[in-house]
Amino acid sequence: MSDESNDAESGADDDVEVVEVVTGAVDDDGNVVVDDLKAVVDADGNVLATDETIAVEGADGTIVVDEVVSVADDDGDLVPVAEEVDIVAAEDDDS
Repeated sequence: MSDESNDAESGADDDVEVVEVVTGAVDDDGNVVVDDLKAVVDADGNVLATDETIAVEGADGTIVVDEVVSVADDDGDLVPVAEEVDIVAAEDDDS
């Protein structure tokens, strides 16, 4: 019985693919920006879900990480379902 469910699950896995695109840049103020976008795409090319993480390291060493997870609604529009923002302040090296 478990073999049948495993076969069905593995067939479903063949219908979706995870695609990842990572881009990076340095802006005019010296901030380093990295955008990591992962998308789950079905066999027809429809985006089912995304997980986008944007990390910015400021020239002063402060790091901001913003992660947004979205899923497609019934109309195929991506709807954010979770967001987390973390800020790590730069440490002073005055010792």
